[in-house]
Amino acid sequence: MIYSKIFKTIATLVIFTFMLIGCGTQSDSRTGSFQVLLHDAPANYDEVNVFIESVQVNNGTDEEGWITVGAPGQVFDLLELTNGVLQPLGEIELEPGIYEQVRLILSSDGHSVVIDGQSNDMFIPSGAQTGIKLNVNAEIEPDITYTLLLDFDASRSVVVTGNESSGQGYILKPVIKATNQAITGNIEGSVTPFEAEPVVYAIANGDTLSSTYADENDGTFRLIGLEEGSYTVSINPTNTNYQVKDTTDVQVTVGETNNIGNVELDLN
Repeated sequence: MIYSKIFKTIATLVIFTFMLIGCGTQSDSRTGSFQVLLHDAPANYDEVNVFIESVQVNNGTDEEGWITVGAPGQVFDLLELTNGVLQPLGEIELEPGIYEQVRLILSSDGHSVVIDGQSNDMFIPSGAQTGIKLNVNAEIEPDITYTLLLDFDASRSVVVTGNESSGQGYILKPVIKATNQAITGNIEGSVTPFEAEPVVYAIANGDTLSSTYADENDGTFRLIGLEEGSYTVSINPTNTNYQVKDTTDVQVTVGETNNIGNVELDLN
């Protein structure tokens, strides 16, 4: 009888131990989502076409530790990604932890800039093999989606070489800013008249942190990926018949969109 009770007690403890191990394994297996979205600021070109092979993430400095988040393997016109338009590049489930870097792998060719209807190839001097690396320190938590915004600055990334008499060439030297969407907010509004065709800037401490064209059909604009703080929204018409107008002390709050309403531009 005594041995029977002892056996039952041991059996119960073994079962309980396996249950705890099972629960611990289930908890440890929980992952978080990591997604990458691409957007751009305006540039004075018809098109800026960039061939993106893949986007990868790494939780250390080991070159063998890169994990592919997405592999679009296609050309994107950066100038279509303004005014709040976002292009998904990939999403993946990751083990919890800090992922220090992302890198964008670009094709060695297939890049072009269109000016006055004329397409010009862009040479990329580096980045096809090693990629454009960005420090992000993204913290992946179980059951939570971490969204990384990549702002590919077309206007600063296209470099003109040569001159009109000897012939011009174009080099793609990517300038990219990475931001955690969870710590940002947005500014939106509209501009009249539409024919002013303005560029809208969000400026803080003298630095332009976001910009976009107002929609040519209804004058609406949306500035995204702004960290919390106070901004000046500067509206600069490309139609020189109209005056620049600034709206100061525009507040951005994390996770919210501040609509500043309609801004009417004055004639010169």
